[in-house]
Amino acid sequence: MDIHINDRLLMKKTHPCGNNFFTVLRIGMDFRIRCDKCGREIMLPRVKAEKGIKKIYRDGEEL
Repeated sequence: MDIHINDRLLMKKTHPCGNNFFTVLRIGMDFRIRCDKCGREIMLPRVKAEKGIKKIYRDGEEL
């Protein structure tokens, strides 16, 4: 899967704050993503993160 830093991800599951949009901060074996609503940062293994992605929004792309 082609994911870059600063991409916005629409995830299948929502965060406990009620939001399901996240920004990618770090990629590698683990992904570090930040919730766009509350700002909480989460580390996820690559496999789990890629399974949970519904859509990827690149820079300049409308939501």
